[in-house]
Amino acid sequence: MLWASLAINVVVLIPICAGLLADAKWSVDIYGARSPGRQILLAIYAAILLLSAGLLLVRDERIALGLLLAQIVYKVFTPFTVGTLRHPVVLSNLAIAAFHSVTAFLLLGR
Repeated sequence: MLWASLAINVVVLIPICAGLLADAKWSVDIYGARSPGRQILLAIYAAILLLSAGLLLVRDERIALGLLLAQIVYKVFTPFTVGTLRHPVVLSNLAIAAFHSVTAFLLLGR
């Protein structure tokens, strides 16, 4: 499960980071126009991407658990901060948070 959670992060975040960097039309439609806030989000996404890729190579369950728990918390907060469940980022965040929650539960049970 840990491998799957980290792999999901990498597979999801590579195109998102690339789209935000390139200012792709879909990224503007979903995340809004380039702004300091969007660039801060890109930095956070890039950090999660790099940590996840690194943890796929060097398994450290404690560090991975911390990363997953931080992601679960911020992803669960997104419907409240965005104010809707209908936004595609909110929906994907909740789905990924659910998956990561299973992984975190299993890691905490060891």
